[in-house]
Amino acid sequence: MIELPKRIRPNIDAQINIVPYIDVMLVLLVIFMMTTPIIEQGIDVDLPAAEAKMVDFTEQQPTIITINRAGEYFINSMADEGVEVSSGERLSLGRIAARVQARLQVFPQMKVFVRGDREVAYGSVISLMSFLQKNGVEKVGIVTESPDAK
Repeated sequence: MIELPKRIRPNIDAQINIVPYIDVMLVLLVIFMMTTPIIEQGIDVDLPAAEAKMVDFTEQQPTIITINRAGEYFINSMADEGVEVSSGERLSLGRIAARVQARLQVFPQMKVFVRGDREVAYGSVISLMSFLQKNGVEKVGIVTESPDAK
C-alpha cells in the first residue's frame, strides 16, 4: 500500500483588515479640520461700546439674535464668543419667534440677547425686542462691546 502525502492546510486568518477604514477616517478628519473654520464664521457686526456687566453662561448657552447693518436678522450667529453657530441664513421675525418659542419650551430659563450693529436703525432693535416680549420672552438683553476692547 502506498501512502499519499498528507495535505497541509494553511491556518485561516479571519481578521478584518482595518487599514482602509483608517484611511477613510484620516481623510474625513482632514476634511472636517479644513471646513470647521469656514463654518464658524459668524455674522460680522460693529457693536456699540458701553460699560456693562458680564453674563455667566456656564449652565446654558443663550439664544443670540444678530441684526446686521442691512437690518437682516440671524439667530445664534456669534462664533467668536463660543456660542453655537447657525448656517448664517437670514430669518424673518416670525421664524425667529418660532425658534425662540421652541427653545423656551425646552429651556424655560433661557436668556435671549440682541446683538445689533451700531449702524442699524434703532427702530429695528426695538421692534425685535418688543416682538420677542410679545411672543413669550420675558427678559431680553443687549450685547455691547467693552470700551476697552477698541
